[in-house]
Amino acid sequence: QVQLVESGGGLVQPGGSLRLSCVASRFTFSAYAMSWYRQAPGKERELVAAETSAGGVTNYADSVKGRFTISRDNAKNTVYLQMNSLKPEDTAKYYCNAFQRTSLRVYDYWGQGTQVIVSS
Repeated sequence: QVQLVESGGGLVQPGGSLRLSCVASRFTFSAYAMSWYRQAPGKERELVAAETSAGGVTNYADSVKGRFTISRDNAKNTVYLQMNSLKPEDTAKYYCNAFQRTSLRVYDYWGQGTQVIVSS
């Protein structure tokens, strides 16, 4: 069974940093685009950052550009989200996503999420 396990969330003061990790197992990690999404209470889930399967091509939500960095280590089956200069509005549950589209079907996997709270 496919697994995506996030870690690294927690409580941090405004201006602080956190590094989220997502370890993948039981699928070919290097063949999937990896993304981080977040969902705050009462809001829809939104894309935060994404990286292509081969790495090197990234995409960020405007609200996090210049503050967050997504990266992946295909040898460790892990994707990271480095979050700097955190703001209270970054408070949300952060989810890891793995996505692949083939000619036959779409593969779309989600982790259980890790909570980030930015508060003084």
